[in-house]
Amino acid sequence: MEYISEIANCINRFTDRVGRIISWLTLWLVLLVIVVVLSRYLLGVGSIAIQESVTYLHATIFMLGLAFTLQRGGHVRVDIFYRNYSLRRKALIDLLGTVFFLIPFCILVFFSSWDYVVASWAILETSSETGGIAAVYLLKTLMVIMPITLGIQGLAEILNSIIVLSGASPQGPSKRVEQIL
Repeated sequence: MEYISEIANCINRFTDRVGRIISWLTLWLVLLVIVVVLSRYLLGVGSIAIQESVTYLHATIFMLGLAFTLQRGGHVRVDIFYRNYSLRRKALIDLLGTVFFLIPFCILVFFSSWDYVVASWAILETSSETGGIAAVYLLKTLMVIMPITLGIQGLAEILNSIIVLSGASPQGPSKRVEQIL
């Protein structure tokens, strides 16, 4: 069980670091929105690149923040029943939900996005707007990175559930297990 716990903890640490870095982008997003609003409505000047930067940051925060949100137990579930369940029952529900819903979703998104992203990279797709960001292919790459990071965190959730179901006490930085306790 220690080996499984160490793998889960390693994944949790990775997700936590990525999530903390991504969370700082929220500050930049707010600042950029303020710049866009002030420059457009106060100064009468607009910038397509800055407006597109808001879109890029927004997409990055949400797509790369999904795994962090999963780790922290922030995704929607029917808590009216779940919150009263025992730790083992919660672990079983988490295990089944991850195996039958989350992992297939990640696989579906990855494979359905792959050709789209590859085509964008093949032509190094740029913004259709004059003065826009010349890296649309990087934005589209998030569509394959997101299911990878979410799937990896899903693996940690599976391992955490196995640890709980085996009767071992959960250890490490898994925020979800801590919240359940």
